[in-house]
Amino acid sequence: MRLLIGLILLAFPVAEIWLLIELGQQYGWWLLVYLVGIAVLGVRLIQEEKSKFSGRMMQTLSAGNHPMKAMFGSARNIIAGVLLIIPGVITDIIAVILLLVPIKNSQTPNAQSPYQAGHAANDDVIEGEFRRED
Repeated sequence: MRLLIGLILLAFPVAEIWLLIELGQQYGWWLLVYLVGIAVLGVRLIQEEKSKFSGRMMQTLSAGNHPMKAMFGSARNIIAGVLLIIPGVITDIIAVILLLVPIKNSQTPNAQSPYQAGHAANDDVIEGEFRRED
């Protein structure tokens, strides 16, 4: 198992470099423009995520959702930004896939969070008027 993981870790950079050489021979300097543009987008993604993290966390808490959802979303975006900065086409594809996969909602639609206001303690009382007849 260790040998398999080691081979995968060694094969990934080799495949990345081979693909960059092939694309560089085919497209020339346009590959360099692509790599620089994608790296700029990765830096921009990380900067935007850092600036919006606290607001997203407060919005999640005020809506009564679990804060781990916001933390996983931010971590996913930062990891995708780092993958975009690393030069290579395969890492860019992995970053795009990571950005396109939606985060599942951990709550069912009808379930209420403990942070949300619940029903009153006497919500089973039926109000009305009565008249006693003997």
